[in-house]
Amino acid sequence: MAEKEKEEKARDEKRKKGHAREIIEAIAIALVLALIIRTFIIQAFKIPSGSMEDTLLVGDHIIVSKLSYGIQVPKPAMIKVLGTTVPFFETTLYRTWGEIERGDVVVFRFPGDRSKDYIKRVVGLPGDRVEIISRKIYVNGEEWEDPYGISKGGVYGEEVERSVSFGPYSVPDGAVFTVGDNRDRSYDSRFWGPVPVKDIKGKALLIYWSWNSDDGWIRFGRIGQAIR
Repeated sequence: MAEKEKEEKARDEKRKKGHAREIIEAIAIALVLALIIRTFIIQAFKIPSGSMEDTLLVGDHIIVSKLSYGIQVPKPAMIKVLGTTVPFFETTLYRTWGEIERGDVVVFRFPGDRSKDYIKRVVGLPGDRVEIISRKIYVNGEEWEDPYGISKGGVYGEEVERSVSFGPYSVPDGAVFTVGDNRDRSYDSRFWGPVPVKDIKGKALLIYWSWNSDDGWIRFGRIGQAIR
């Protein structure tokens, strides 16, 4: 009897260890998948300011697609360590497919502090000549007809001088020119220059949640809206 009890106890302990290992493996797999999804596929982003009103409001939570412009892949290179050449990955990245278009709303690393993410609308592509005259945007000498109704008067009373006139400015290769939809209250490429394409993290797709902190209520009508 004593031997049987010992055997049963040993089997129970083995089963418990097996279950614990399965749980740990499941958690590890889930974490890896979550990391892959966040790094290469989609990312959640919260709108912190009114620079993109009325397209995006403070308190909107959005989904950003990292596949719209292709996966960012570390660029391989070689370095010498103690006289031996070994492979490593540079910090610069390249894209495998996808093209950025004028009018796209994008999330990118802020050139002034790459630890911060900004969201703006692309109005100028590499080689474009961008100019703002009386709040109207001109690209390559022609007025840019915004199909999605960029705010021209500003949501707030105070105006930003550069929203009235700016440029002309030629967008360099490998970069884009971005502007906030609420031009009179947006800190964008007019102030800190173009955004390197390699620093664009993805394209804004839709609003999955929206909270009005002033009213303390959910904006149900905005949930599920596509971002255009």
